[in-house]
Amino acid sequence: MVGFTTLINAIFAILIAAAYWLGGESGDRELFVNLLFYIIITPILTVTLGKIMYAGENTMIVEDALNRTDSILNKKPLPESEKQQEIRDYSITLDQVSFRYDDAKQDALHEISLDIRSGEHVAFVGPSGGGKTTLASLVARFYDATAGSVRIGGVDVKDIPSAQLMNMVSFVFQDSKLLKMSIYDNVRMGKKDATREEVMEALKNAQCEDIIAKLPNGVDTVIGTEGTYVSGGEAQRLSIARAMLKSAPILILDEATAFADPDNEAKVQKAFSKLAEGKTVIMIAHRLSSVVGADRICVLKAGEIAEQGTHAQLLEENGLYAHMWNEYNKSVSWKVGA
Repeated sequence: MVGFTTLINAIFAILIAAAYWLGGESGDRELFVNLLFYIIITPILTVTLGKIMYAGENTMIVEDALNRTDSILNKKPLPESEKQQEIRDYSITLDQVSFRYDDAKQDALHEISLDIRSGEHVAFVGPSGGGKTTLASLVARFYDATAGSVRIGGVDVKDIPSAQLMNMVSFVFQDSKLLKMSIYDNVRMGKKDATREEVMEALKNAQCEDIIAKLPNGVDTVIGTEGTYVSGGEAQRLSIARAMLKSAPILILDEATAFADPDNEAKVQKAFSKLAEGKTVIMIAHRLSSVVGADRICVLKAGEIAEQGTHAQLLEENGLYAHMWNEYNKSVSWKVGA
C-alpha cells in the first residue's frame, strides 16, 4: 500500500526530471506544452487508479463478510427434543466421548470418560489445544459429540430441550461482552423477570459496587455512550452478576480471570466463591492459582485426560501438572532485569 501510493504520487517528480533531461537548456516550447499536458492529466490517472484499488479492497471485504454470514446461516441446527425431561440431579457424565471438528484430520477429544458429581467443583487445565473448552462446550451442547454420550442428571443432553438446558447452565467466558444498553439491562438479561432489587443484590454479590459508584448514572448508565466504558476485569464482574441473577445449577467458567488485573482478579475470585455456592462447577483456567481449591483437577493433553486429582495429589505424582505448577510459579516470580 505504501509503495503503490508513493509510486502513483511520484509521477510529477518523474515528469519534471524527464523534461529536464530531454529538454536540456534548449528551451523547447513544444516539450514544455507536452509536459504541461501530462502534469494536468496525471492527477486524473492517479485518482482513477486509487478508486480502482479501493474498489478491489472493498470487494474483498464484502465477500469475506458475506462468506462469514453464509457460514452461520448455512449451519445445520442440532436435532431438538420437545419433551421436557426429568433431571434427577445436576451431575455430569461423559461416557467414552470423542469429538472432531468439521474438516479436521484428528479428534479434538478422544474417548474421554468422566463423572462429575452434583455440586462438585472440577477444574480443566493443561496445554493450549488440549480440548478444555471443547469438552465444556459439549456439556452445554454447543456441539454434539462425534461418539459417546454426555449426560446431565442421567439424561443425554441430546434429549434435553435447548430452553431447558440453557436454564440449567450459566457461562462466564474469558472475553465477556456487554451490549450497548444500561448496566441494569445487561445484568437483567440473565433473568428477564428479575426485579430491580434482585439485580442490585446480584451486583453487590459480584463485587460491582465500586463500578456502579463511579458511573455518571449509576446502574442506569448506558455502556458505550458519552465515553462510558468499563475495563475487561470490570466487564467480567458484571458478567458474573448476570450469571448470579440467573442462578443456574451448573456453572461453566472459561478463563474467566484472563483479562483481569491483580485488583480485579481478587474481586472476581471473591465473586466466584459466592457464585459457585451449591452449584456444579466446571472451571477452565491457565492461571493455576485459581484452581488450587477445586475438588478435582483434570489435566487435559492432546484431547485426553492425562491426570486427575486434587492439587496436593497431583503435585505428589510429579507429572504434567507438577511441571505446569513449577513453571507457573517461575513466571509469577519473574521480574524484568532480575
